[in-house]
Amino acid sequence: MIESQEPVTFEDVAVDFTQEEWQQLNPAQKTLHRDVMLETYNHLVSMGCSGIKPDVIFKLEHGKDPWIIESELSRWTYPE
Repeated sequence: MIESQEPVTFEDVAVDFTQEEWQQLNPAQKTLHRDVMLETYNHLVSMGCSGIKPDVIFKLEHGKDPWIIESELSRWTYPE
């Protein structure tokens, strides 16, 4: 088995939603998403995988909806 030498980033493990997708989640699902994303980010930081804090973390920390614009989602899905 070949092991990757690249560090894991938050973007590698984050789950992003469009505004439409976010609106379809119920309150418990939104809370679960917030808790998991914040916990995941904190674990990565504690392991030294820190960098610029992602916008979604700022939004979640301030109680804002973390959905992203459709064009931003395609940037993550289909990197150039």
